[in-house]
Amino acid sequence: MQAEEDKDVSDFVQFVATHGLQLRNSGVPELYWNALYYKLKEEIFDAGDTFQMVVEESEDEETPTKWHVLVTVEDGIQCQDPTHIYLIDHAWTYRVRDAWVQLKGMPRLLERMSALMGVASEGKEQDEIITGVMDEMWKYNQTYSLGHISKEYEEAQPIWYIMDEFGSRIQHSDTPTFKTAPFYYTPSQLTFTLLWPVLALEKGDEVTRDFVSGTTDPDLRAARLIPWRPIDMTSISYTQEEPELSYFTSHKVDETLPDLSQDFPGLPRDRNVKVYTDNQMFAKHLTDPRFELVSTEEEADILWLLTHLKDYRSLSEENPGKLVNQFPCECVVTVKDILAAVSRRAGSGKVDPDSMETEPKWLATTYNLQTELPKFVSYFQHRKKKGLDNHWICKPWNLARGMDMHIANNLNYILRLPDTGPKIACKYVEDPVLFYREDVGGSVKFDLRYVVLLSSVQPLKLYVDKVFWLRFANRPYSLENLDVYEKHFTVMNYVEGGKNLKQIHYYEFIPMFESQYPGYSWSEVEESIFQMIRGIFEAASAKPAPAGIGHSPQSRAMYAIDLLLRWDKNNKGNRVIQPVLCEVNFGPDCERACRYYPDFVNNLFSVLFLDDVDGRPYTPL
Repeated sequence: MQAEEDKDVSDFVQFVATHGLQLRNSGVPELYWNALYYKLKEEIFDAGDTFQMVVEESEDEETPTKWHVLVTVEDGIQCQDPTHIYLIDHAWTYRVRDAWVQLKGMPRLLERMSALMGVASEGKEQDEIITGVMDEMWKYNQTYSLGHISKEYEEAQPIWYIMDEFGSRIQHSDTPTFKTAPFYYTPSQLTFTLLWPVLALEKGDEVTRDFVSGTTDPDLRAARLIPWRPIDMTSISYTQEEPELSYFTSHKVDETLPDLSQDFPGLPRDRNVKVYTDNQMFAKHLTDPRFELVSTEEEADILWLLTHLKDYRSLSEENPGKLVNQFPCECVVTVKDILAAVSRRAGSGKVDPDSMETEPKWLATTYNLQTELPKFVSYFQHRKKKGLDNHWICKPWNLARGMDMHIANNLNYILRLPDTGPKIACKYVEDPVLFYREDVGGSVKFDLRYVVLLSSVQPLKLYVDKVFWLRFANRPYSLENLDVYEKHFTVMNYVEGGKNLKQIHYYEFIPMFESQYPGYSWSEVEESIFQMIRGIFEAASAKPAPAGIGHSPQSRAMYAIDLLLRWDKNNKGNRVIQPVLCEVNFGPDCERACRYYPDFVNNLFSVLFLDDVDGRPYTPL
């Protein structure tokens, strides 16, 4: 008997060692840990012994029934009782991109979800029922990430789940009686939701939780609660202002600015220029004899780094002769939410009251869903009242490759996405310029990438590579089936299987484009693209660091500008092609450029560091 007790103690100690940090971060009081360990080990789901689900009939056609969960034990519940922690099972766990396929392929799952969410199914086709579930599920969705146990980014992306009928029928309250938190149990590799009390309850009292726990600002709280408590927020101004200075420093960690009082001698002129780089592809292709590769940063004249430099002050004071491939505070263009904020400087700040169009035209209307959520809701609801298109693409501000991006016209869906991390919402280009692909039998979305060199901020000195790069969607475009990645996105390098990857050189594309769109000269389209690119950097350097790219005589940089084209109308009512900025990338993948153009790196270094532009494929902007 003693041996068994010792083993239980040892196992509990191991449980705490494995799960203690997770429990603390979730706010689960240590009082309940022992009971939780026992219930997990023995797979005890005993909520039915303490609670009961009851249904309330209503005359409201939208919600004819409303569920409640009540306490049924005679003595009620005391928070000091260490046994009152409960396991809630998950009925459906999924990633959004897989939801439709799972519901389509598993009729029992669809039946359960439609019943749980109150989606009428009688007399309806399967696809109609699935649509209803996917519209309603945002009222029931919870989320977690396995980032704490997975080093693989794909596995660490957010996962959504629906609690079982018991968990899903716990209602919201601004003064909740319970708390919940997702919990990953390592031995079984399963995730549950934990439920524990925060108030003493008597028999018949209701179990409630705060659906937006931790949100105290009244407007923000009202906006986040819209999926469950709809409210008109059009009285709130949707006009966007320049953020506070702290907004621009929020993504910088210990970044210092250069001491501009130093004497900067520039690169040596009496010998080869020494280059250190941790980019192996660039090291392989830098063959111009004017440059010499070295193995340490200390002996180099030029540092071409994939990692971010933070201490520009030390660089200027200790190594004023070195150049580096980065600018101070360049995150104002490379981080999506700040890029939108600085790009708005290129516009008037006004919103057309009829079309709801914002300026500049090359920037899709963009809201930060962490800091501007009430404004976004107001803007969305104003558009809805005017009958304007309301499709949005929501992106994490710090990720690329199309990861964790969502396209939606469902406000509830959009409002739940910040639960998985910081997001921006950009007005989706519903009428893009398309490219006909004979191999897929239709016209598809495409985007373009331009390589841009920034050699100076004061004065602004930019070059754009004449060679641009194209990416194509794999399925014909239409404004439906928003969860079909290959219809709405163009980054196919990372799609499993990589089928139908379309590659066309820029010099092949231009005549094909002009053939498909007679009357639209590519040179005119490209001129508007170049104007946009210059506009981005003019706006980004209009204010000193940290609100803009910092001036540094030691800095040079290469960026990749991703954009697409949309149809617009000029002041005469004629259709015109308008470029729209997608993002600005630091350290872009140049594998294709090096493969197809062996002198790509030589040309880049010649223009950027030696001002040797003649005969190079770069256009000054």
